Amino acid sequence: MPVDVQKVADSASFPSQVDVVVIGAGIVGTCTAYELARKGVSVALLEKGIVAGEQSSRNWGWVRQQNRDIHELALAMYSLRRWEELGSEIGRDLGFRRSGILYCTKNEADVARWAKWGETARLQGFHSQILSASEANERASGGTSSWLGGVWSPSDGRAEPSLAVPAIAEAAKENGVSLHQNCAIRGLEISNGRVAGVWTERGLVKASTVVCAGGAWASRFSNRYGIELPVANIAGTAVKTTPAPEVIKAGCLSASNFVLRRRIDGCYALAVPGHGTLDITPRGMRYAFKFYQMYRSKIGKKLKYRLNSSFWSGPDAFGGWENDEISPFERNRILDPTPDAELVERAVKNLESEYPALKGIRVDRAWGGLIDTSPDLVPVISTVEQLPGYVIAAGFSGHGFAIGPGAGRLVSEIVMNETPITDISPYRLSRFTDGSAIRRPEMM
Repeated sequence: MPVDVQKVADSASFPSQVDVVVIGAGIVGTCTAYELARKGVSVALLEKGIVAGEQSSRNWGWVRQQNRDIHELALAMYSLRRWEELGSEIGRDLGFRRSGILYCTKNEADVARWAKWGETARLQGFHSQILSASEANERASGGTSSWLGGVWSPSDGRAEPSLAVPAIAEAAKENGVSLHQNCAIRGLEISNGRVAGVWTERGLVKASTVVCAGGAWASRFSNRYGIELPVANIAGTAVKTTPAPEVIKAGCLSASNFVLRRRIDGCYALAVPGHGTLDITPRGMRYAFKFYQMYRSKIGKKLKYRLNSSFWSGPDAFGGWENDEISPFERNRILDPTPDAELVERAVKNLESEYPALKGIRVDRAWGGLIDTSPDLVPVISTVEQLPGYVIAAGFSGHGFAIGPGAGRLVSEIVMNETPITDISPYRLSRFTDGSAIRRPEMM
């Protein structure tokens, strides 16, 4: 596996019954388990691979409120507060730093769009600063570009993906969560029309509630029970550089042709923004119409398309299995897509061109990751009307790491039927089937 993830030991004993089973030990599932355990709920956190083995350790490590869909902003704002609380609360370093995020551009339309987004965001209490050309160039000093303008969000931050989720998982265990890795959930136990537990490769675990936080696999798992979860799994590419001088005054920088985060180990996390690859798959073709607005957006225009073995065996393939049979989740413990070599080369070239001080920087490692993407880029955090006791937390569209702590809190409130921290209607699963128009993503 091309990413380093802090190892977490399994709990000593395997449960036969709990109140809640959480499927998936990425950041959303792990935070959900942690928040539920703090409420006194007995929880089993079950993972087919390892804690944070997939996208939760493969993302950029940005923790931002800026550039969110307005419907997601309140949750992002809460998540930033939760990130700040969690380190001291659990007594572990998550690598979280409120060091600000800077966007720079040479395009007047970008500045106008950012300003318009900022006006709407201020109504929800979020404030960022539109920068003049001189201010943007001063804050991004050291580069070769002459920026026309920018936007700066000093309250945004960054964290270390390889540290954060394992640290929260350890805290969850200390609060009573029963964690088990290399333990795939093959299916649900259903009794009298509602969830009664899960069938795992180690047997049945009884539970009255199951939270599916399975990332790229959530749609295929849910579809076994007639639940339509429209998700497109987009393969992204990211890079860890060798150690290099600090050239940015912000913790994270977004330029037109690269994004950069200063890691706490003195290296950089680097990528080309917006670019990815979409595999042609049966499930992808099934939901293609729902993604029409996204494909028309600037995101859709940066995608590559390919046909490979995932058509028959990946998260978006068709095909069933029984609860006493080896499942697709056991055959693919950790999704580890090959990074796009062209994007790796382009990211390094673009960085060196902008910052001559980094000339000769090298790639320490590069990796791919599958990003479970919803049609409107807003996640599904929702009960399922047709199957009581089943809660979905998926389709985070590359935002899951940043908003994971808030999403975990929100899921725990849904499970406990408590007053939620924010309006949950934008996250309802039924928005894709109740006749609501699928909006073009309304980000900055």
